[in-house]
Amino acid sequence: MDKPKLECTCTDHACPLHPTNHEYGCTPCVKKNQARGEIPSCFFTLAAPDVHPDAYYFRDFAEAVTAQDKK
Repeated sequence: MDKPKLECTCTDHACPLHPTNHEYGCTPCVKKNQARGEIPSCFFTLAAPDVHPDAYYFRDFAEAVTAQDKK
């Protein structure tokens, strides 16, 4: 069976955890973010594409979504 096509919205293709740089999909990125108490940047891209945070913690995500909602 063929692998399903992965559609990643992350634009950081230089990141070694980006799914295009290995065969493990999003799992390494998600694991890294969970260990740091962060949210993957692709969530920010989806929820608030005009917001570019300095950090990717849960609070930063909430602020990004709130700021996007006010636009």
